Amino acid sequence: MATSNQKFAIFFNVLVILSLAIFVSTAQSRIYGGGSLKPQGINCDKVHAVNSGETCFAIKQAFHLSDGFFNSINPNLNCDDLFIGQWICLHGSENF
Repeated sequence: MATSNQKFAIFFNVLVILSLAIFVSTAQSRIYGGGSLKPQGINCDKVHAVNSGETCFAIKQAFHLSDGFFNSINPNLNCDDLFIGQWICLHGSENF
């Protein structure tokens, strides 16, 4: 029967081995490109500052943007709460 010191030693050894395995796995993924180093989100190439009285509809019409494209490059935009000077993305792409 194992003593409490032996049980502690076994537990400690298993803990060390698991920690080492996680460390090596993480290091290898960084070295060999397993991790994603490319930032994700929206790349906005052209913006527009909202003027007094402008609406999302007016901006889409003025810059010939479809609803789907406009919404995809401005995903968190609240068109009911625009303010003067707010930046609206007009041209860009998604990095997902």
